[in-house]
Amino acid sequence: MKKKEIRFRCWIEIDGVKFFGPGPAELLEHIEQEGSIAKAAKQMGMSYKKAWDMVDDLNARGKSPYVESRKGGEKGGGASLTKAGKTVVAHYRRLAAKLNKIVEKDVAILKHI
Repeated sequence: MKKKEIRFRCWIEIDGVKFFGPGPAELLEHIEQEGSIAKAAKQMGMSYKKAWDMVDDLNARGKSPYVESRKGGEKGGGASLTKAGKTVVAHYRRLAAKLNKIVEKDVAILKHI
């Protein structure tokens, strides 16, 4: 028997343009774990430029910046999430979990596929 599942993804748009969803949430989580945009990008198999552009977009279009970066120096550079960044990831993950529970409850369609 073939394994069937319903997959559901949600994201937030600002003025009709995708802003925040699974990719940015994952990137922010990796930045928080790794303390570095470069290391987070590597974890995701993404170029540093793409990760930096994503962070730049989040910081520019969000209500307040989500990532704070520190330039290299004696102790080296790095990055961390701001309070706003941590909050938006937590809220997004809760929303996604709630929506997935709703979808999982209504799997009757799979019987007909």
